[in-house]
Amino acid sequence: MAAPLFVGLDVGGTTMKAGVVDDEGQVYAAVNMPTEAHRGQEFGLNRMADTIVNAVVAARIDLDHIAAIGVATPGTMDLRAGVILDPPNLRPWQNVPVRKYIGDRFQKPTAFQNDANAAAMGEFWIGAGRGSHSMVLFTLGTGVGGGIVIGDLILEGEHSHGAELGHMKIEITNPRQCGCGRWGCLEAYASATAVVKRTLEHLEKESLSSLASYVSRPSELTARDIFNAADKGDAVADKIVEETAYYLAVGTTNMLHSIDPDMVVFGGGMTAAGTGFLRRIHNHVKHLAFPVPGEKCELRLAKLGSDAGCTGAAACGRLLHRQQRQN
Repeated sequence: MAAPLFVGLDVGGTTMKAGVVDDEGQVYAAVNMPTEAHRGQEFGLNRMADTIVNAVVAARIDLDHIAAIGVATPGTMDLRAGVILDPPNLRPWQNVPVRKYIGDRFQKPTAFQNDANAAAMGEFWIGAGRGSHSMVLFTLGTGVGGGIVIGDLILEGEHSHGAELGHMKIEITNPRQCGCGRWGCLEAYASATAVVKRTLEHLEKESLSSLASYVSRPSELTARDIFNAADKGDAVADKIVEETAYYLAVGTTNMLHSIDPDMVVFGGGMTAAGTGFLRRIHNHVKHLAFPVPGEKCELRLAKLGSDAGCTGAAACGRLLHRQQRQN
């Protein structure tokens, strides 16, 4: 077993996942535990520690072999202070000193990161972005998240809110309202939630669709249903999928014109639509973007799936370990 070893912990609203990862990115063991955020933040901090311990036990190693720990969490945070501020998916937690607690508990260097940033780092390190110098990740699920990595540096922003890609403005003349309460965000157009909402709106006006029966049972319609219907030739579904690809191409083009990355990667549940959906996005990018970045930037689907967060958190611990050794 190669040394050094790192633990990455990815905390979600439902479950948390920890993995033991070596210096090359190989995962030796990973475990999941329920988050149970409703039981409060003291319980949550202990659950984080238990998940880390269980991952180490599953890897059949001693804690002494762990060089550093990385923790990724959702929600608003102060990255420099290592504190979760007011996470919507982890209520009633507030002002939770994650980095200090984990660092003190294990007496290990501890990195703290936003979950989408950590997922981007995981893909950059050993996933779809491996070998690139700069990469942008869009995560397409219930919402739209994102992360930007340039030369091993995660773009965090001065106030811990860098790379909020789902909340860039893509429409200002007649904008849709986003779940964040603001208007015109990419998430309001291209998340799985938005895809379903836009489809139901179309179905109220256009009944000639295999999805028409969902108007009377809207809670049952999923983005997967819509993409599957599009694959089978349903005109309404195909229109929605094509528009979604266009909206994501607008977001991608904004990244090409501001960051000019080697690569843009798409992850999350909606990418189960596969390479056909990626081609649609790419076709729109070629018409929207400047020719050089439009041609040179590679668009890919993410590779790590649900492992991206804990692997990326471990990568953050690895970077911290390397920085401390150099100082």
